[in-house]
Amino acid sequence: MNAITVFRTRKILTMDPGRPIASAIAVRDARIVSVGTIESMQPWLRRYQHSFDDSFVDKIILPGFIDPHTHLSQSGAYMYFNYIGPIPSPGPDRINPALPTREDVMARLRELDAEMRDTSQALFAWGFDPAIQGGHLHRRELDLISPERPVVVLSYAPHFVYANSAMLRVLGADESLTIHGVGRDPDGSLNGQFVEIEAIDYALKPLRGQFVRPDQNDVGLRRMADVARRVGVTTTADMLFGGRNFDSEWRTHNSVVNDPEFPLRMVLVPFEGAIRKHFEADASGFLADLRARSNDKLLFHGVKFFCDGSYPAMSLRVRPPGYLDGGNGLRGNVPWEGLADAMLPYWTAGVQIHAHANGDEAIDACLDALAKLQSIHPRFDHRFTIEHYCISTPDQARRLKALGGLASVNCYFVHFRSQIHNEHAFGPDRAEATARLGSLEREGVTFALHSDFSLVVAPIDPLLAVWIAVNRIAADGVTVQAPGERIRVERALRAITIDAAYVLGLDRELGSLEVGKLADFTVLDRDPTAVEPAAIRDIRVSATVLGGRTYLI
Repeated sequence: MNAITVFRTRKILTMDPGRPIASAIAVRDARIVSVGTIESMQPWLRRYQHSFDDSFVDKIILPGFIDPHTHLSQSGAYMYFNYIGPIPSPGPDRINPALPTREDVMARLRELDAEMRDTSQALFAWGFDPAIQGGHLHRRELDLISPERPVVVLSYAPHFVYANSAMLRVLGADESLTIHGVGRDPDGSLNGQFVEIEAIDYALKPLRGQFVRPDQNDVGLRRMADVARRVGVTTTADMLFGGRNFDSEWRTHNSVVNDPEFPLRMVLVPFEGAIRKHFEADASGFLADLRARSNDKLLFHGVKFFCDGSYPAMSLRVRPPGYLDGGNGLRGNVPWEGLADAMLPYWTAGVQIHAHANGDEAIDACLDALAKLQSIHPRFDHRFTIEHYCISTPDQARRLKALGGLASVNCYFVHFRSQIHNEHAFGPDRAEATARLGSLEREGVTFALHSDFSLVVAPIDPLLAVWIAVNRIAADGVTVQAPGERIRVERALRAITIDAAYVLGLDRELGSLEVGKLADFTVLDRDPTAVEPAAIRDIRVSATVLGGRTYLI
């Protein structure tokens, strides 16, 4: 056995409720040997060779932060696309500037068109935000960029594709098209909008593989991982594995994540729609094959369903009275009446189900499906997780608890989007009560906090998520949104550590600093439980430690 390394520090917040505070942590062979004080761990130190590491002697150590819902690989590929979003965004060799207005977007698209000579070559851009940049795009607007060149725009939250008439001709799309999610004008003519997975896959199929090389996928994933590391993240989960291509995505992750220099653990959650498309005859065998490839660094887990659309792109589904304009969003790729049946093979096989549901009507559909699954084949500790859980009601929190479900919540929208959607789509009541964490806590539901980075207009930053959950301050820096939905600092810290690990089925290995667990921790310059709640966002990450290896910031 290798020697023990003892990290001495000012304070350790262990997330172990029985032994919550410590001042030293002993590590050997990537795992924790002991947590406590130098005196308490003497039975180990007297027996084994050891050394002391005082790099963090004046710092605060917590379990490594876990973001249980990201899209780092897909986000890394997006770095190579033409960017037209409303906030700065990383590119391969620079930060892409923000384009705050619709006029800025159209001007940039005209510039890109002018730079391209071959009018048969498609112009593809991503990052459009309809709530900030003037509403959804129409084919007639994109025809003004070029009537001959195919022009395709992907929204920042990639739930909308906008196409001009030339692109519709490439697709062979006309008024007879019956695919779910195809947008139409009141007269029935196509408006160039393709919404949600089935329609987006159809619209983008001719462009697949044209913009990003395999080596760029590798570079992009490493770049996104470094962004995550710098905010204290040690483990992420990709919630759409296979959404583009199972084989190519596996090659990228296997090569990059298993590199000893790569600073994160990654959990890959396969997309049910892709499994059904390619492996429906033997879905269980396919998942078993994936799980057999898992190791401590790269793991396969569960399965992901889509039940509705996007919060920022304004395609989620809500109960009456619907959106401000009288409309509503779209369901996911599986009709709700068939949702339980689609989930049943995974449920009976003991596979954990993650169900994307942003709006309260979609959450109802998930809860109905869960209730039906429990009536057909009762399960304990199933950890059925509703992903995002943005617009919900207190009765849904109570029902989720009764059915034994969990929630993985994007609370960033409270700060970054709630005031925008007060006027756009959802209205004041629902926008203010976005991410009802207080209701979940009162009902005793286990929940995590996640970023969905970088496929929504918000950063990845677990301490910022804690600050938002505790304070619920809107973007104006003053307004407190739904004060009764605030939670305590300690509860919010659990949601980025041990409870996030629980959501991913990894609480036996990660999420708290306990003997035998993997030695992953995040090092901070201040104690988030000791500062004023308003100052939590100002705490700095000094380092991360993954399996006992230190990565300085």
